[in-house]
Parts: sequence; structure tokens; C-alpha cells
Amino acid sequence: MPRGDKSSYTDKQKRNAEHIEESEKDQGRSEAAAERIAWATVNKQDGGGKKSGSANKTAAKTTKTSKTAATKKAAVKKTAAKKAAAKAAPAKATKKAAKKTATQAAEKATTKTAIRKTVKKAAKKTVAKQATGKPASKTATGAPAKKTAATGARKRAAGKT
Repeated sequence: MPRGDKSSYTDKQKRNAEHIEESEKDQGRSEAAAERIAWATVNKQDGGGKKSGSANKTAAKTTKTSKTAATKKAAVKKTAAKKAAAKAAPAKATKKAAKKTATQAAEKATTKTAIRKTVKKAAKKTVAKQATGKPASKTATGAPAKKTAATGARKRAAGKT
């Protein structure tokens, strides 16, 4: 079979190459370049001609390597099983640690939200008392009631965790 002979290609492969060649010409490629690209694309997609009598690489590979492929697959399965067993124990511990960390973070966020709400309530009470003309309560150090309420809320929240 002379070089460049397309007799080993199926009709579908030939139609595909023709379609690719037309699109390459539409893009401004020369006739020869378009044909070269089209057949190279068909060869890359299908691995060459599919008709019998062609040097079909896939059929020859399948018969030669079927026994070795089964042996390799068994070895890969054993290796994968060993790796999975080795990773299983630490993975459980990691999941527990991650869950614990997430729970702690959620508790902190909830505590912060509770503190903010308490501080806002105390501030509103202080503002309301000032509006009615009643004096705001002060601590022995002279800090305003708002700061005292915030400190008390933080201490209560810290005691809960």
C-alpha cells in the first residue's frame, strides 16, 4: 500500500476528513495544508484507518496486553486497598477534629451575638433613663452604665462556654 493511500479508512472517516478540510479552507488555509490537517485530525481521533487489512494498532495491542492488563489491574487494586486502609484511621480522627472546631466556632459566634444584643439593650435602657431625667447608674470607678453592661455581658458569656 503506497504512502498516502486512504483505502483503509471507513466512509465515515473519509466524510469527517472532507468536512474538516472544507472548514480549514474556509479559514484561509491552502488546499494542501487543509488536506494535511484534516487527515491528521482523523488519525488523531481514530488512530488511523479502521478497515480490516490496515495496520490497526488498537486490535494488536488488545490481544497482546490482555493478560498483562489483568495482572496490572490486580496489583493496582491491592495497592489502592492498602492506601485506603492507611488513610482510614487518620481520616476519622481528622473528621472529629474538624467537627469539634466547627462546633466551637459556632459557639463563639453565638456568644458574640448574645454579647452584642445585651450591650444594645443596656445602651437603650441608659438612653431611656437619661431621657426621663433619672440619673444613669455608675460603678465605683465612675465608668458609664453602657461599659458596665458590656463588661457584665462578656463575663456572663465567658462563664457559659
